[in-house]
Amino acid sequence: MSKISRRRFVEGTGAGVIAVSAVPLEAQQKKSAANEPGGAQALAAPRTKIALTINGTKHSVEVEDRWTLNELLREHLELTGTKLGCDRAECGACTVLIDDVPHYSCSVLTHTVRDRKVQTIEGLAVEGALHPVQQAVVDEQGFQCAFCMPGFVMAAVGYLKTQPSPTRAELAHGVSGNLCRCQDYDKILTALMKGAEHMRNA
Repeated sequence: MSKISRRRFVEGTGAGVIAVSAVPLEAQQKKSAANEPGGAQALAAPRTKIALTINGTKHSVEVEDRWTLNELLREHLELTGTKLGCDRAECGACTVLIDDVPHYSCSVLTHTVRDRKVQTIEGLAVEGALHPVQQAVVDEQGFQCAFCMPGFVMAAVGYLKTQPSPTRAELAHGVSGNLCRCQDYDKILTALMKGAEHMRNA
């Protein structure tokens, strides 16, 4: 009869624990749900059919009640200009306009925007001509990596609709809900101020 050392016993036991723990939690939940009354149907998420207008185009879509507006735009309508940064309404990268008011799309449930107008960065250009704020960003090279750029532009456009002639400090406050991880704020504000000027002269 072979002897098993204490070390081998502990190592073997640990491997068994790891193997058991490696079973995905999701798989366990699915198995559990399938055994409940209703079976696999219990896993289906509620869906709602809604109508909304995105960038001037009317859409009739069936959405899961848990989908955020960002998820609908990026993953189901392929409008990937709207970025997903923090996914917790802190960075502003996902900013879009809802009825001309800036909102974080990562924190808006899609079914709450039924019958409303949504505008994304893709909807700013008209017949191939950039929006004045977009053009100013190009002219001034206002961003470094530009990941946050769509959110800043949408926030600025929304703000400038209500305050077309802001001071630099007022515009900085108007887009203060947006973060630039490159910390290029001076160049960003210069570009946005130029965009405000272009909008007034348009």
